Order: sequence, then structure tokens, then C-alpha cells
Amino acid sequence: MTAQKYLTACRIAAVSIATLMISNASAQSAPDSVTVPGARAFPESITSTSDGTLYVGSLASGGVSRVPPGGAEAQAWIAPGAFGTRSTFGLLADEKTGTLWVCSNDASALGVPGPGDVKGSFLKGFDLKTGEGRVSVAFPDGPSLCNDIAIGPDGSAYVTNSFAPDILRLRPGAKTFEVWLTNPLFTPPAKGAGLDGIAFGRDGTLYVDTYNKAQFFRVAVQDGKPGAVTELHPSRALVLADALRPLSDGTFLLVEGSGSLDRVTIDGDTPKIETLKEGFLTPTGTTVVGKTAWVAEGQLPVLFDAEKKGDGAKLPFRLYAVPLSAH
Repeated sequence: MTAQKYLTACRIAAVSIATLMISNASAQSAPDSVTVPGARAFPESITSTSDGTLYVGSLASGGVSRVPPGGAEAQAWIAPGAFGTRSTFGLLADEKTGTLWVCSNDASALGVPGPGDVKGSFLKGFDLKTGEGRVSVAFPDGPSLCNDIAIGPDGSAYVTNSFAPDILRLRPGAKTFEVWLTNPLFTPPAKGAGLDGIAFGRDGTLYVDTYNKAQFFRVAVQDGKPGAVTELHPSRALVLADALRPLSDGTFLLVEGSGSLDRVTIDGDTPKIETLKEGFLTPTGTTVVGKTAWVAEGQLPVLFDAEKKGDGAKLPFRLYAVPLSAH
């Protein structure tokens, strides 16, 4: 071996070792969980951007916290009550438009007043970089609870209303919602919530679940218009179906209020439910960063217990990492 080739080989080996060391250090430093400070944080939803930043809302305190990539603790970002928000429910980061979509609700009827005194339900849009409020659209008159959001192939925001059998659509640049689809199959129970998670499949088909009844539906979509609504029958019964997030392989993540994170594989009218992890204290949302799912632990029964009024939650509140590579 010539001296030049020997030096080249040494450089390659050094770079390889350095790369391995950095990779191992990153793997070791990546937290298994993230703390969400505050005795009344009660996370309701979680979303993320491609750089690994996590965003989490709060049903009791309101506002939005942010976790930097690799961070171990959520940091206050959008202040409670900012831009006319109340309790913050569903969150969705839309990187194409640089918008953080936030469901804001007056949850005082549920015994959770939250910040401020704005009545009703709204979809709010904040700048993903600055946190500045940019869009505020009120729900139509009638029973309403803005629960979760999905961005359609047309760039519109599709939003579930948990207190009515409606899916709303906000077209890009629009100032008001349209009722994109209403269907009696989505009717919520007399005491409880209906439509909850919402997500588009890779073929443009829309899927939604309901919370208390724990149903799962497929909505055909043609040229942006809703078609047939089909109730699907999962491979096992769901319990308190909450949140719905698409994965790159065409499957979905879903959390159940009973304590689990699931993968949903659409197989005709019988979706396969695979439990990835159990034991969460009322999980309320999930998001994906690379090959890791993050789960928000909401502990909502403590909040809605009229006697406890939020006291007695296991502190600190946490977001948990669940590696998907093992499943």
C-alpha cells in the first residue's frame, strides 16, 4: 500500500468512527419521555414538524408548549388565551403553509373554564416560526367542539365537530367554514363526544373515528366532494378511540383512552388493530417523528371528576416515545 492510499484509508476510518460516535451519542441522548410542566397541563393533543420539534396543547390551562428536537422538557410558547384562544384541543403542524392549526374551545360547560372568556369553538392558525396568530375562524352556530384537523390533498383544513355529526372544511384563504359532510352515523351520544380523529389515506380517502362510541369510518372522496360513508369493523373492539395520524407506509396511528397506542392497517372493511404499547394514563394524542411515535398522556378523568377538579394527577405530565422500528 502506498503512503497516499494509507493516509486516505486512515481518513476514511476516522470519519467512520466519528460518525458512529455521533450516532451513538444522539441515540443515547434521545429522551424516552418529555415532561410537560404545570399541575394543570393536561395535554389534549400533540403534533410535530419534520425537524423533530413537538407541540402540545392543554385542555385545562390553554396555550401551546413546544419541545425542541431532542429536548426533555416542554417550554411555554403560545401563551394561554393568546389570539382569543381558550382550551386548546387538536393541533396540527402544516409545514407547507408554515401554519400551526389549533382547535380552541370554551370548555366551561365541561367544568373546565380555561383562560379567557371567548365563547364557542374556533380553528386558529398560528405562524409555525413566530407563534403569531394569523387565522381565526368560528364554528357554525349550534353545538360545537373543535376536536382535530387534517389537511386534504386540496390544501383545505378538514375539522371534526365532536358535538355534531359534521366534518367542516376551511378552504385555503377562506374566512368561514363550510359543512363538508354531515351524516347521522356520526351522531354523538347524548352525554359524550362523537367525531374525533381524522386523517387522509395515501389514496385521498378520508378516515375518522368517534370517541365514546369508538367507531371507525371510511369516507370516499371524489374531486374534493364526499361520497359514500362506510362504517368499518376493526379486528377487535376499540375503546374511546382518539386521534388518528397517517404513517408513510399507508397505515395509521390511533390512541385509545383506555391506555394504548395502536397501529391501524386498512384491510377492506376490517381494519387490523395492532397494539404497540399499553399502560398510558388516558392517552389523548399521537404524532410521528422519523421512526418514533410520541404519545401525549392526558389523565383527563382526573380533570373531569367533579370532586377532584384536576387535583390528584400524576405529575409531571409526560409525552412518551414509542420506537416504531420494533413493530
